[in-house]
Amino acid sequence: MRRLIRVLLVLGTALLLLAVPGPAPVVPPAPTGGAPFRWNRDAYWTELEARFLAARSNGCDQVGLTVRLAVQTLRQQLTRLAADQPAPDAPALDSLESGMFDLAPMIAACPDGLVEYVGLQGELRNVVKELSGRWDVTTRPARERLYRLLYGSRLAVEELILHHPGVVPALLPGRPEPSATPATEIAGVRVHSGDILVSRGGYPTSALIARGSDYPGDFSHVALVHVDESTGEAVAIEALIERGVVITPAASYLRDKKLRIMVLRPRADLPALVADPLLPHRAASRALERARSERIRYDFAMDYQDPSRQFCSEVASAAYQPEGITLWTGLSTISTPGLRRWLAGFGVRFFETQEPSDLEYDPQLVVVAEWRDEAALRDDHIDNAVIDALLEGAEAGDELSTPWRQLVVVRLAKGWSRLADLVGSRGPVPEGMSAAPAVRNRGFTERQRRIASEVRQAADRLTAEQGYPPPYWTLVELARASRYP
Repeated sequence: MRRLIRVLLVLGTALLLLAVPGPAPVVPPAPTGGAPFRWNRDAYWTELEARFLAARSNGCDQVGLTVRLAVQTLRQQLTRLAADQPAPDAPALDSLESGMFDLAPMIAACPDGLVEYVGLQGELRNVVKELSGRWDVTTRPARERLYRLLYGSRLAVEELILHHPGVVPALLPGRPEPSATPATEIAGVRVHSGDILVSRGGYPTSALIARGSDYPGDFSHVALVHVDESTGEAVAIEALIERGVVITPAASYLRDKKLRIMVLRPRADLPALVADPLLPHRAASRALERARSERIRYDFAMDYQDPSRQFCSEVASAAYQPEGITLWTGLSTISTPGLRRWLAGFGVRFFETQEPSDLEYDPQLVVVAEWRDEAALRDDHIDNAVIDALLEGAEAGDELSTPWRQLVVVRLAKGWSRLADLVGSRGPVPEGMSAAPAVRNRGFTERQRRIASEVRQAADRLTAEQGYPPPYWTLVELARASRYP
């Protein structure tokens, strides 16, 4: 009996120790100069929806001529902007932004101009990225202008795609930037060695990565393409939370759950590429060789300056840096206290870093193509809206939960994972992630999925009632209503 009591006491003590939550994570200070972008245009979004309803009631015969004239005017504006080379604070760029938004409700009502509008957004992106090559993109005026025009026009296009499924193809070509590096075709796109794939995963933490910065975006993952010059075989070099840096065949990369993929390519007229057109292939080859020769663990801290461990963005930036190309000319910042508190709870320690979404705004890179599946796009918007609502809660003081029962189980699983790591295997808890962040991750995932399910059902009801899908700002309102059980 005494032996049994001693065993029970030992087990009870061990259970209590495993249940101790530990100290709260240290939250590093906000980066100097960082500040969250705010649209502050709720009244305007409501007005756009009212314009859509008016245009729908007027009929497409009346709207069609207005659309054609507006498209012609915007194209003329783009031509003038390309010639005039304005500064980022130029009023002409305000006019361009307003013109794209003002046109969207009419096309939502009458989709005959939708394909042309999507093409117009691609032309806008090309012109604005050309202009930004002459701006100091580390300054706030330039950064905000890039975001307002590129992300804003992207959001307008996607609202229209969701309004009119089946009109726009899933593959949208960008600018066919020339490249001298080895190439192959992947899903209808000519992809070159050294290209960068920016994608969005289908998991709640992917949505948090995409939205969790001063400039919320649509992408959560970065991979670097290598194409073998002899065989034409393409692989993606990428850093995964569960495994660190890995080499993934192109077919396997495409099979993994992704809501969108964009192909970015260094500009052919960059001085470094003019001097050596094969530079991107050499950068990709260096990353491939390192991934083959050593084990590179995942960098949960998001310290892009320490290449010994790497998160996904570092795979690309660390490959190009020795070649004289510094990607992310405008670093990402994470400033709001609630978001920093949450990310610190997941193990993040650096809040001036390289976010996947921000790579699209780098003037050194050209958008070659993008895949957007309509069904996945709807999931993407719902997940984004839920994250935006949850982050509002974080700023209001909401905490990530760490239930003691789950903490005990995950700490035991973490011990098993460490033993597995010693023999070259993988356990249930990723290496580099401690038990408390793993529990918070699980709780966050469950909460986000619950709210997303409720928002999806509410959005379906609204679509049936009003005859069109609710716009993004309405999805955010639905998520706010479901934020607390």
